[in-house]
Amino acid sequence: MHRLSRNLILLATLLLLLLLSACQGAPAASPPEASPLTVTPTAPLAPSLTPSPTQPLPTASPTPVPTETALPSPTEEPITTLLFTGVIVPARCVQAAIDASGNPDYPYEAVRDIISQADLAIGTLNATISDIPVHTGCIRTYLLVGSSENADALQRAGFDVMSVATNHIKNCGLPTCGDQAFFDTLANLRRVGILPVGAGNNHAEAMQPVVVEVNGVRFGIVSLGHIEPMAFAGEDTPGIAVLNEENIYAAVAAAREVSDVVIFMPHWGPEDAATPTWIQRNLAKVIVEAGADLVVGNHTHVVQGYQELGGVPVFYGLGNFVFDQTWARDHSQGVILKVMYQGTKYLGFELIPTHVDQSGHVTIADPDEAQEILDRIEQVNRVLQIPTPVP
Repeated sequence: MHRLSRNLILLATLLLLLLLSACQGAPAASPPEASPLTVTPTAPLAPSLTPSPTQPLPTASPTPVPTETALPSPTEEPITTLLFTGVIVPARCVQAAIDASGNPDYPYEAVRDIISQADLAIGTLNATISDIPVHTGCIRTYLLVGSSENADALQRAGFDVMSVATNHIKNCGLPTCGDQAFFDTLANLRRVGILPVGAGNNHAEAMQPVVVEVNGVRFGIVSLGHIEPMAFAGEDTPGIAVLNEENIYAAVAAAREVSDVVIFMPHWGPEDAATPTWIQRNLAKVIVEAGADLVVGNHTHVVQGYQELGGVPVFYGLGNFVFDQTWARDHSQGVILKVMYQGTKYLGFELIPTHVDQSGHVTIADPDEAQEILDRIEQVNRVLQIPTPVP
């Protein structure tokens, strides 16, 4: 019994020690070792829809209304400059000077920059360009022939198109020549990249327009003449297109089918006449009624006037550009015509008075002569205000 008591006391003591240990608390467990921080790319956060002092709640906005300033303005169409000259006759004294100098370019040296800067430069050739005819030298003759190198000079001067519906375009002077000088002229122009208009192997071909596209606009050019029947083309014979009312309507209609702007170039009017005749004026009305957009004539060897018919500008004659007719002051004068378009819209024109000497060298007229030329044109323009008689 005594022995049991001692055991009980020992047991109680052990229990008491255990209770005291529990009251003091067990030691805290060590924290686990930290693992390395790994950053991975994430998609951008969506905008928060919770209002905050720095980020207001997004709200839906109405579809913006286009305005003139908000949208890019359409690109403006470029301005196109067309250039026309008076008649070009590299024959007689002009060809003699070329032969003496060995330089077919000299006629155009002072005006080359003006011609070449145009978007489309158009001349009127009133002579043959062939190596078959014998050069006449510097004499008065109606035989107007020049060598093939004149075509190269025209190309280097900047010309793109050449009206050849002219009265001397079949000149040759040799009884056995036939139409060879005529064919050579067309071939030489095409050889250098100048497009002839107004002549062909037959009349149907001569009536065909030449179309040149510039700045996205198709300029269609037709040329008809009525001065020399010996130059006229026939149904099966070569020559130039004939200027009459029926052919005017047909030529303009053909050009309209393939062109945006139709340019009509008549070779008309008597030599030396500064004032357009009633025939010219009535033909001009027909050309405008047929639907041409621009009329530029030649042949008279002196500058004629201009007018608008139904809103269409009509220039009756630009005088001599390259020729040796210096026996009269007005025959040594001409004008370069520059016509401006924006798209198909006619903007206006500029006249640049010129002077040519007996050797064919063209220069810009000095201020006094330029004013003389412009004053004479203005005098004619006043006459043109008088209505033409009804035919």
